[in-house]
Amino acid sequence: MGIEAERQCKTMIFTYGTLKRGFSNHTLLQDLMRTGDAVFKGTYTTFQKYPLVCGPYKVPFLLNMPGSGHRVSGELYAVSSYGLGRVDELEGTTRGHYQRLPIQLTPENQESVTAAAEAYFAETSYDEELWRKSEKMGFCCYSEKEAKGNFGII
Repeated sequence: MGIEAERQCKTMIFTYGTLKRGFSNHTLLQDLMRTGDAVFKGTYTTFQKYPLVCGPYKVPFLLNMPGSGHRVSGELYAVSSYGLGRVDELEGTTRGHYQRLPIQLTPENQESVTAAAEAYFAETSYDEELWRKSEKMGFCCYSEKEAKGNFGII
């Protein structure tokens, strides 16, 4: 990918679930990287703690409840406006599934805030119920175990 293509990827998005490498929706990011509409920036962790839970069909949800849960690990991508539209569509931002909100991140295994990004949080109306049904026991990383397990299924 050339410098010009990388320059157009201005929005930083933090992925913590099925968009990560090795999971079902990562093919979207692979396609966007092939066309120059996404650039992988590395593995990051949320600066604050947030609840990460599984909802229906083992779908991961990050809840906008800072201070609860764990520091969540995931992947950071820079995306173009086209790429952002594609990810928003997948995440159902216009259908009330997720909302894209600002988040502070640190590179994996570091403590200081070094990256501002946006993450896809569960629609606010889901927060309390998802947190309660998960018995307030979120996890720090969405992994194969959570994808196959029965964690917090509604």
